[in-house]
Order: sequence, then structure tokens, then C-alpha cells
Amino acid sequence: MTTTAEQRVSCTISDGVADVRMSRPDKLNALDQAMFEALVATGLRLREDRSVRAVVLSGEGRAFCAGLDFGNFRQMADGGRSPERRAATTEPVGPAKSRGQQAAHVWTTIPVPVIAAVHGAAFGGGLQVALGADIRLVAADARLSVMEIKWGLAPDMTGTQLLPELVGRDVAKELTFTGRIVSGTEAAELGLATRVEDDPLAAALDLAREIATKSPDAIRRSKQLLDMAGRTSLAEGFAAEQEAINALIGSPNQTEAVRANLDERAPEFTDPA
Repeated sequence: MTTTAEQRVSCTISDGVADVRMSRPDKLNALDQAMFEALVATGLRLREDRSVRAVVLSGEGRAFCAGLDFGNFRQMADGGRSPERRAATTEPVGPAKSRGQQAAHVWTTIPVPVIAAVHGAAFGGGLQVALGADIRLVAADARLSVMEIKWGLAPDMTGTQLLPELVGRDVAKELTFTGRIVSGTEAAELGLATRVEDDPLAAALDLAREIATKSPDAIRRSKQLLDMAGRTSLAEGFAAEQEAINALIGSPNQTEAVRANLDERAPEFTDPA
């Protein structure tokens, strides 16, 4: 990463929990080229870290992420293209080719649960980054919007493919066509958020720490299976379930889970090889 990109995202790991924070509070964590680069690099690094058992993604300051940096819209007004939207990293992240898509999609490729803690604004690309998480905990007064239509754009950071799965195709269209801002409370009612929390970051860290106490093998297999639901055939899903259970039964961490329950003690799991 460039020096600027290194300053855009902070990441600390403690007891298996990666605490990832977008760190551009003076700009409401707006997405510029350095922020895209930092999000992708951080996600790829965590994807390969076998000591990580859960990830919390949040934004420092007054917002989660206010979307694309405002300077890019000024450039578009003069007929130019945003460099963030035309540039891409050297290697694609799964099917994601553009840097913007990668910044959101990389979180879905991490094999452990990713929890987004959303406060303040989560607009446009910022909302799409949050959609890359497995779970979204939001403040009641958070403000979320598929805001691209305001700028004459369509969502292009994987949101068009993820949003209908969460809220239904019709609601996804209504939110996208209007760009209206919904509160955290309404977001939870629509399915856009998992639930409302008074302190989303504290709740997300508590949840991540709880997940980190479970068998990392079972957590990874469960995420893999749940991500297949509705995206593959039942035959493939059922077969994957059987493959997973056969791999888990009798494995060291599964045996430890059984013994710990029988002994009424906390289990001591080992990270995947």
C-alpha cells in the first residue's frame, strides 16, 4: 500500500478478533483511491490470517462511511471519470474487477464472520461496503442510503447483487430508484440491517468475541454453507452439508467441543492449519 493508504484503515487483532476501522474521520471516511486500496489490502491480509476468528468493520468519527469522496463528483461535473471507478488492483478479488467492487466484495471472501458496526452515515459506496459484511449492527439514528441516483449513477460496488437478497427485489428497487435515506431503525425493519444497538461498535466487538470462543472449524464451515443458500442448487447445498459434517466429526476441535461440554469447562480450540 501507499503511505496514504496505510493511514486510511487501521487494523488491530486481539484474541482472534480483528478490529478494522476506516480512519478518515475529517471526511466522514469518504472513499478515495487510498481508502479503496486500504480496504482491499486489509481484507486480503485478514483472509489469509488463520489466527483471525471474527472481524469487526467500523468507521472512526461521526460516520461509518459517507460514500464516494466529494471531489470525484466535481471531477464528474467537468465530464471526467472518477479514478476510483476506472482503476483496479492488479488481481481481481473473486468476480470483482474494479477497485470499488473489490473494496466491498473482499469482506465476503473472508472465511470467518465479518460484522459491520454502523453509525452516522452509510451512503452510496459506504452502504455497499457494509453490505459485504455478514452481520450489520446499526445505531437507531444511523442514516443509510443507496444514494447513487442523486448523482446520476447506478450502484456499482456489488450492491445491486446483494441488496435484493436482503430486502427483496421490490424494496431494493424502491431504495435504489429514490435514493431516500432510511434510519437505522427502518433499516432493521427492512432487513437492510441485522438489528439496532445503542452502541453498535461495542455490541459488534462483544459478538465477535463470543464467536471467537466457538470452534473455528465449525464457524468457517457454517459460513461457507450459509453463503451457498439460494446461490446454488439444493443438491449442491445438501452435498456440501454432508462434506462439512464428515470433515468436522472426530476432528480435534470438534472433539474438544464435546469434551469441554461434558467437563463443563471452556473449550480450548486451535486455529486452522
